Amino acid sequence: MQEDGRPDPDALLAALPDARPTQAGHLKIFLGAAPGVGKTWEMLVQARRRAADGLDVVAGIIETHGRADTEAQLADLPVLPRRPIAYRGQTIPEFDLDAALARRPGLLLVDELAHTNAPGSRHAKRWEDVADLLAAGIPVWATLNVQHLESLNDDIARITGIRPTETLPDRVLDMADEIELIDLPPAELRARLQGGKIYPPETAARALDGFFREGNLTALREVALRRAANRVDADVRALLRRAGHAGAFPTGERIVALVGPDQAAESVVRQAKRLADALHGPWVVLHIEKPGQPAATALRAPLTIAAQLGAELDLRAAATPDLAGALLGAARARNATHLVIGRSPTPAWRRRLGLSLTAQLLRRGTDFVVHVVPAPTAVPAPRRPQRPAQSRLALPWLAVGLALALVTGAGIWFRHTLPAAAADMVYLAVTVSVAALLGTRYALVSAALGLMLWDFFFVAPLYTITIDSPRDLVTGLVFAAIALLTGSLAGRVRAEVEAASARIEGLRRIAVFSRRLGQPATEPELLTEIAQQAAGLAQRAIVLQERAGDLTPVAAAPSPVTLDEGSAAAAQWCATHNQPTGLGTTTLPSAPWHFLPLSTVRGLSGVLGVNPDAPLTDPLGQALEALADQAAVALERLAFAGQAARAAAMEETQSLRTALLASLGHDLRTPLTGIQGAASTLRTAWEKLSPPSRADLLETIEQDVARMARFLGNITDLTRLETGQILPRLGRVPVVTIIEAAIARLPDSLSVTVNAPPGLAVQADPALLEQALFNVLENARKYAPLGSLIAVRAEAARGQVTIAIADEGIGIPPEDLPHIFDSFFRARRTDRTAAGLGLGLAIARGLMRAMGGTIAAQSPNPAMPAGGMQGTVIRLTLPEATQA
Repeated sequence: MQEDGRPDPDALLAALPDARPTQAGHLKIFLGAAPGVGKTWEMLVQARRRAADGLDVVAGIIETHGRADTEAQLADLPVLPRRPIAYRGQTIPEFDLDAALARRPGLLLVDELAHTNAPGSRHAKRWEDVADLLAAGIPVWATLNVQHLESLNDDIARITGIRPTETLPDRVLDMADEIELIDLPPAELRARLQGGKIYPPETAARALDGFFREGNLTALREVALRRAANRVDADVRALLRRAGHAGAFPTGERIVALVGPDQAAESVVRQAKRLADALHGPWVVLHIEKPGQPAATALRAPLTIAAQLGAELDLRAAATPDLAGALLGAARARNATHLVIGRSPTPAWRRRLGLSLTAQLLRRGTDFVVHVVPAPTAVPAPRRPQRPAQSRLALPWLAVGLALALVTGAGIWFRHTLPAAAADMVYLAVTVSVAALLGTRYALVSAALGLMLWDFFFVAPLYTITIDSPRDLVTGLVFAAIALLTGSLAGRVRAEVEAASARIEGLRRIAVFSRRLGQPATEPELLTEIAQQAAGLAQRAIVLQERAGDLTPVAAAPSPVTLDEGSAAAAQWCATHNQPTGLGTTTLPSAPWHFLPLSTVRGLSGVLGVNPDAPLTDPLGQALEALADQAAVALERLAFAGQAARAAAMEETQSLRTALLASLGHDLRTPLTGIQGAASTLRTAWEKLSPPSRADLLETIEQDVARMARFLGNITDLTRLETGQILPRLGRVPVVTIIEAAIARLPDSLSVTVNAPPGLAVQADPALLEQALFNVLENARKYAPLGSLIAVRAEAARGQVTIAIADEGIGIPPEDLPHIFDSFFRARRTDRTAAGLGLGLAIARGLMRAMGGTIAAQSPNPAMPAGGMQGTVIRLTLPEATQA
């Protein structure tokens, strides 16, 4: 809403149909404080009325929990069949999103919006299914308990002692076009529970002494009512903005405290807090910076007090010089009902003309209750010796006097050549220069003195401050008017430039902090960078973190830095209460250090302390607060990265463990079964078996035992590779010899051709290279058709030797190629699964890496004809060995 009463253009734009997604569905949420208040029942009752009016209403998914009343309301409504999803050996019926999108009803009912879908569903959460339905233009009615909102998770845990595991983002509630609160007094809800209308009797008895205690239900009811009231309040404010309503709707008491850089600011904050407590309403501390007025240091204390008292801070810059209009516009935008302002000292003539800010607010803010806080009684301060630094205050005045003296002296020197009418322009230039460099106050003094000097030295009669001719009178008046106007404008421009420069410098510092704090990859490096950045602002800095229950220094610049007992206590208070302490604050201000908490919504990451040589000015304080905010976010980002890495490693470990157990269960069962069968036959029918039969059974046992030994040996080799226990003994290894040794370990039925230049050698460990070749050849044998050919070719190029092993098998799917060397991975080549754990190629890769080589797979084999088997080529590359 604009100050002149016109509707807010942004609100009107947001209300346009084109501003919303095309054909977006309507969402209505039935919100409840706890299970059993009747959300689903009320949704079904209203849905049946809509169905009776001819609307196509379909129950997408309704969780009746065996409640007879709910099942009765659902009886005559069409119900969408559920989609069965297999998970861990059982079938879970879930909401069928695809069927709902295909059915496209006029209204779809979806129960339990915060429900977590079974793995294998399109989305992890049911509310995400609803988002797809709304995007498709399907209206949805849904139910939700307030304890499932993510922002309330900690509050619900403190209230009930139970932390909800199924949550959804608060923005889901904001997505709703309509919210209906289903309210039930705690006594009635407990009576329903005792009557068996919510849970079975044995469950109800435990629930009455747990989650459904009367105190819990009362607190949850208040939370739900407040959440619904907040939504209604937001709707009312949006309506006010769109309609351009000139005042506030008295829907609730809201207090706005207006503070400025004056002595009454702290009293205004305290009075607003008392008023908010008495009216049980929210309160905001508002400060609007005048155009060209930089942020005042005097605001730090009242704003700190406001933050400590729990106020919401609203700091903004006015777009126009009309400060009263900007304040009233901001208050109306917040739908405030009470304004609290201080009676700051104002010149008497401004009060008589009604130009004071208080008078303007009283005159123009007729739709508010305005509370005027008296100015605090001045307490005479003890007389202090004047500081030497105050002598610098005289320097601007000396500069003004010197400039006027120089101009006057030059004018007298050139009096015979410089017309008297031109001298006033020179003084005017001095006034404008003083305004631009020093400010409006000095410009006004310069204009007055310049006018007198011009009249005294250049206007007849000379050396008297008199004006005889009307022309000189007009010239003097015009000079005075132009000097005052240009000086005032130049001073305002200077102030605005300084304010803009301060804002730009603040943004630049934030950008620098963000860039520098985003570079460190470890926490010690980041802590050191934080300390260095803070020391660049305030000479000395220290970062402390809690270690073993104590607040311990972890970084300092310059190092080392030692805190005295008072500073250490201030740092501990800062960490405990999560508030700035020490120098320049209202808490332990005698400490020489200024401490800031490094905190985010997830908690405290540490404490930043600075010990500046100069006083803690407002720009310095703002820069340190920006650094603290950036540092806290950077520490949190690094913590999240570490948690993500640990979670990924844990997930990878779990996947490997699962794959290992699955492979062992599958691949060891066959040899164990063979051993058991052969041993049982030998034990029960030894005498009846012929010697050849007994020999065959014993050979079967030996082969199966050898097979199991290979499996376990592969697992042991992989473990040794991953832990770095295998140390290669590199030397000159003839390629042909090592290939033939690996082929000799394969079955005789395998056809292998070798093409390698004589004398070619690699730098490798012969035992490890033979094992790697054997694993690759064994893998090719498993997946190649019987009677096919395996070709081994070796060649040297640019100091590297490549051994290529090509088979004529079915090849590897493209999506499996990146994972073919992963542990326990077996490509989906055919319906038949070859025996093995999927470790052969993983071990080959580990052996090649240990020797400084590489291994890669290519499929299809370029040499294979099109239309047939694709084949695979695996290439092992090692450094070429020089001639012995």
